[in-house]
Amino acid sequence: DVVYNILIDQWTKSSTPLHCTAHSLNPSKKWLNDVSDRVSSHKDVELSEERNKCLRRYFPDVEERRLVNQEIARFSKGLDAFGSFDSLEDRWVLDPKAWWLVHGSSAPILQNLALKLLGQPCSSSCCERNSTYSFIHSMRRNKISPKRAEDLVFVHTNLRLLSRNDADYKQGESKLWDIRGDAFDSFDNGAGVLEIASLSLDEPTMETMFFTDDGD
Repeated sequence: DVVYNILIDQWTKSSTPLHCTAHSLNPSKKWLNDVSDRVSSHKDVELSEERNKCLRRYFPDVEERRLVNQEIARFSKGLDAFGSFDSLEDRWVLDPKAWWLVHGSSAPILQNLALKLLGQPCSSSCCERNSTYSFIHSMRRNKISPKRAEDLVFVHTNLRLLSRNDADYKQGESKLWDIRGDAFDSFDNGAGVLEIASLSLDEPTMETMFFTDDGD
């Protein structure tokens, strides 16, 4: 029972509307076609319900959501451009993101959504290296509940990402505040702003390549 409950908890954690939508957009033939040990994604009741729930939230406009549903139908059954020889054969060999880049132009809305979802990391290594969590849950603030700490990390990380859209992020006193703060001077090695900004605070490449002293 203990092992079973652990498995159920792990399944529930990965069975969210967003996960189900990403699973539905996996172009692999093994998931789209009927095989002996699996049910195709468009015939799975739970998967379809969670995917539709995600689409209703992501596309609140009814007309736009109807276009997305039409594109999902053509993708799931391999109709029109999705049914071409190259499109079907590449489902076995190409990476899902690469497949959508090559064969997804006939469904532009779905292609854009698939590239966003299938590009998300499915490993927990980023969370385990999250320096923001250690900043929020410290020795002096060790009575914060896990749920509250998780919410604070979520808010802090998203505010940090949103701040990069402001003009002040690339100029002025607060330029690149989340990279090195007041000690940041310039890009000595010619790296672009976006190349630096995409790195996390605990990236070792950032320290070795960009933030060494002049004499090193």
